[in-house]
Amino acid sequence: MTVPPAITLQGRYSLGDVDLFGPLSMQLPAGQWSCLLGPSGVGKSTILRLILGLSTSGQFEGSVQAEDGLPLRDRISYMAQSDLLLPWLTVLENTVLGARLRGETPDLPRARQLLTRVGLEAYQSQTPAALSGGMRQRAALARALIEDRPVVLLDEPFSALDAGTRADMQELAAEVLQGKTVLLVTHDPAEASRLGHQILLLSPKAATRWTPPPTPPIRALQDPATLACQAALLAHLRGQAR
Repeated sequence: MTVPPAITLQGRYSLGDVDLFGPLSMQLPAGQWSCLLGPSGVGKSTILRLILGLSTSGQFEGSVQAEDGLPLRDRISYMAQSDLLLPWLTVLENTVLGARLRGETPDLPRARQLLTRVGLEAYQSQTPAALSGGMRQRAALARALIEDRPVVLLDEPFSALDAGTRADMQELAAEVLQGKTVLLVTHDPAEASRLGHQILLLSPKAATRWTPPPTPPIRALQDPATLACQAALLAHLRGQAR
C-alpha cells in the first residue's frame, strides 16, 4: 500500500445559477479520520464524488489534489449510501468483487475473516436478497474494508445499524483503517465525536473546523469529553436547521 496522502479540495459547486457550496477550502490530513457533517442537501455526498472524480449533476470550478502530487485514481476505496450489492452474487462474491473486476486473485481467507467480524459468517453463501437492510450495509462495509487503499471515503456507512452493532462496526472500521486518510460523511454527532481526528461542518459558504475531543480516536462512548462534543455539535446542527 502506498503512503496515505493529505487531500485538498478547493472551489465552488453550483446547480444551474444556484451555488450549492463555496467558495470553500477543505483539507483532509494524511492518515487521519475527517468527519463531515451538515444539513441534508448541502453537498456532502457531492464532495465524495468530486474526490472520486465521478460525474455530478452540477458544475464544479476548482480542484482536488493529493499532497504528494500523484493522481488519486486507483488509490481510493469507496462505500456509498446504497449498498450496491449485486443481487446475483453471494455475499462472499460481493465482498471480493473489486479484486475480480481488476483481474486479481481475491483474498478469500481475508474476506471470510471480515465477514465473520461483521457478523455475516453464516450468510456468506447467501445472496443479498436473504439479508436485512442492516446486514446488507455490513456486507458493503466488509467489501470496502477489504480494499487496501490509502484513501477511504465512507458515505453514512453505519446509518442502517442498531446502536450496539453500530458501535461494534465503528470500532472495526477504526481498527482496519488505522493510518489511512478517511473521509466519513455522517449525520450523527456522536459518531463524529467518537471517530474524528478532524470534524468539519459543511454549509453553503464554508467547511468549518469543529474542535474534536482532546483524546485520540476511537473514543469511549461515555467519555465526558466525547459526550460534551456530541451535545455541542447537536445543538449547533439544530440551530442550522432552524
